[in-house]
Amino acid sequence: MRLPRLSPQFPRCLMLLVLLFGSPVWAAEPRELDWPALIPEGAPVQAPQLAPLHDLSQIGNALAAESAPPAPQQSANAPVVQALDNQQVKLPGYIVPLEVSEEGRTTEFLLVPYYGACIHVPPPPSNQIVHIFSEMGVRVEDLYQPYWIEGRMQVRASSSELADAGYQMEAEKIYAYELK
Repeated sequence: MRLPRLSPQFPRCLMLLVLLFGSPVWAAEPRELDWPALIPEGAPVQAPQLAPLHDLSQIGNALAAESAPPAPQQSANAPVVQALDNQQVKLPGYIVPLEVSEEGRTTEFLLVPYYGACIHVPPPPSNQIVHIFSEMGVRVEDLYQPYWIEGRMQVRASSSELADAGYQMEAEKIYAYELK
C-alpha cells in the first residue's frame, strides 16, 4: 500500500492551522484596566467617599463605628461596560475579604478602587466593584496593600452582605501592586 503524496504546501498549511486553532505556548497579555474604564461613557461618575481619618481623642466612637452595620451603597445598579464581558484583564485595587479558607487565604472578595471602601464608608457604585473568586486565594496581611488581579472579566451582577458588584472575575493571578 502506497501512502498519498503530500503537497509541498502541507507544512505551511499545518503551521497556519496550529497558529489559528492550537492554544499557543505564549499567552496574550491581559488588557490593563483602570477604574474609570469600568464606567460607561456618558454615565455619571460619583466621587468616592473616602474613609475619614480617626480623631484619636474620639477612639471610642471610632471603634463603635467599626461594628456598626454597613453604610448604604452609593449606587447599587450603576451602568456597566458590556464590552468588558469575557475580556482577559488586569486590574489593581484593594481587597475586601468575604471568605477566608481554614489556611487563612482569602478565596472570595470584593476588589475596590480605594482603601476602606465597603468597610469604613459607603460602598462605591456597583460598577466600581468586582466580585472576585479565587481557588488559590491570597493571604491578606494588610488591607492597605493594593493588589493586581488578573483573570477573565464577566459583566455579571452579584450581591454580598457588604455591597452589590457589577462585575465578577475568577482570579488567575493575584500579586502585590508595587509602585515603580
